[in-house]
Amino acid sequence: MNVILVPKSVGKGQNISLSQRQVLLLALVLLLILPATLGTVTFKIHGLLTTESEFRSPQYLVEQERRLQTQRQEVEEARRNAELHLNALAQRLGHMQAQLLRLNALGQRLSRMAGLDKDEFDFSEEPAMGGPENSTPLSGLNNPDLMKSIDSISGQMERNTHRLGVLESLLMDRQLQAAVHPGGWPTEGGWLSSGFGLRTDPFNGRKAYHEGVDIASRMGSVIKAMGGGVVSHAGEKNSYGFAVEINHGNGLVTRYAHASAVLVKVGDRIEKGQPVALVGSSGRSTGPHLHFEVLRNGRAVDPQPFLRSS
Repeated sequence: MNVILVPKSVGKGQNISLSQRQVLLLALVLLLILPATLGTVTFKIHGLLTTESEFRSPQYLVEQERRLQTQRQEVEEARRNAELHLNALAQRLGHMQAQLLRLNALGQRLSRMAGLDKDEFDFSEEPAMGGPENSTPLSGLNNPDLMKSIDSISGQMERNTHRLGVLESLLMDRQLQAAVHPGGWPTEGGWLSSGFGLRTDPFNGRKAYHEGVDIASRMGSVIKAMGGGVVSHAGEKNSYGFAVEINHGNGLVTRYAHASAVLVKVGDRIEKGQPVALVGSSGRSTGPHLHFEVLRNGRAVDPQPFLRSS
């Protein structure tokens, strides 16, 4: 195939010879590749123009404005919730501080009432503590000052509550010991007519060992328990006449003898100061009085330390 190029100006034209293969290649470019390229470029341009038109459309702008408004409302709601939570935490902190002050005041009063060493139960100071340092940090903890304050007061309240529990147990132990430990005066009035230990027997005039004390009192007056416990004997007992025995625990037993009447029975739980018998002269006795004994682990001991004149 020959192609002759003729210029506009006067001159000699150029003759270009193309082979059959070159002609087919040129035809392929002109008929297939070039249209496909132009179509692709046209499609891309059309897509860009369409997208830009959508961005500029009023419906798209309205939708974006609606989304922004929704996001603003969500942020405002979150801010209000955060303020509410902060206010609630502040109120909780105030209540906890007031409760801590009350606990401290109560602990100090109880410590003074119990006569405890102030250095041992000082509620105004932090308790002594220690231990090795933990080098492993706790992850995920980044509390604000308010949360740190709440945690600090919670720790103080927990420690003070523990100390109050210990103090309560100590006071209860003391109260229980005071309730069951014999002490006081067992009759209404009366006076000590015979002591503990060696004495002259009132019946035969010989030296004899007196295992208790005698408290002279009027006939029929009330005999009271010297401490709380359980009645282990109630009724006649050899030369003691009518007698009551109370087991106070810890090996202590009190005995009330020569009564005119017994007001309790075996197995009764007795409180300190409760009437258990009436003064009489039963058994080996010369007149109305109370024979009072204290036995420790089965052996009679001097009752004088347990007696306090009314």
